[in-house]
Amino acid sequence: MSVLVIAEHDNKELKSSSLNCLTAAGKLDADIHLLVAGHQVSSVSEAAKNVSNVSKVLVADAEQYGQLTAENIALLVASIASAYTHILVAATTFGKNMLPRAAALCDMSQISDIISVESENTFIRPIYAGNALAMVQSSDAIKFITVRATAFDATAAVGGNAEVEAINESNDTKLSEVMSREIAAGDRPELTAAAAIISGGRGLGSKDKYHQLLEPLADKLGAALGASRAAVDAGFAPNDYQVGQTGKIVAPDLYFAIGISGAIQHLAGMQSSKVIVAINKDEDAPIFQVADYGLVGDLFEIIPELTEKL
Repeated sequence: MSVLVIAEHDNKELKSSSLNCLTAAGKLDADIHLLVAGHQVSSVSEAAKNVSNVSKVLVADAEQYGQLTAENIALLVASIASAYTHILVAATTFGKNMLPRAAALCDMSQISDIISVESENTFIRPIYAGNALAMVQSSDAIKFITVRATAFDATAAVGGNAEVEAINESNDTKLSEVMSREIAAGDRPELTAAAAIISGGRGLGSKDKYHQLLEPLADKLGAALGASRAAVDAGFAPNDYQVGQTGKIVAPDLYFAIGISGAIQHLAGMQSSKVIVAINKDEDAPIFQVADYGLVGDLFEIIPELTEKL
């Protein structure tokens, strides 16, 4: 039995979510291959071959993979899929965009967002915004699976010595073209990999207050900034800050929910956090039902005082 994990990267560095996905693959007790598809990815393949539980790194280095478009990567995955019993990728924006296409090209189903591997054909995934768990069994010859990265620890990035093999498949679907890409620069950690997250909601009142109150606190804690959907929709924060069912799923060591009422869609994205601190003026807010520590009061007074004392 062989398992293929599709690496997520930026053509320079291997993303941490791939290491979590490799841990899930390790639960299958199979030979694990890691696919690195991109352009000028020597540094990524070098890092990939050192990952502890990888036996082979497949490298598809071609210009048409440089922008990591879902159409081209999916076609590549489908072209080599028959050699594997399972194909896994982290349930990130990249994975959720690409893998359904590959599964469809192979006329197979996809199992989405698993949090546990029970056996080689049985998996557990959350449903109803995380309020229930479904045990899913598949009889497909190839299981296409997206993995909730926060449900698995990361595999050690060192200690391995995998074989590296080049793949000559280089078809270009020409179905999409990336015209430009804007990357938000900053010194804060990536939201899905941060140990601490400061999230703000509609209760902050404005974009100016969001940044004025939360950024100093995040700087003190070395935390990433997050936001509820309501805050994003109101323009307080960009889309990639959104935590929740339709945003990013996070599970940091420390999660601050500031001015967030705790709608079920938001809870689905952060309730696995190890310690949750909620600050809200409404003592009946649903967020307090999942919080480890709750503080009822005026956040415009509490946050500056908290920041000053840290």
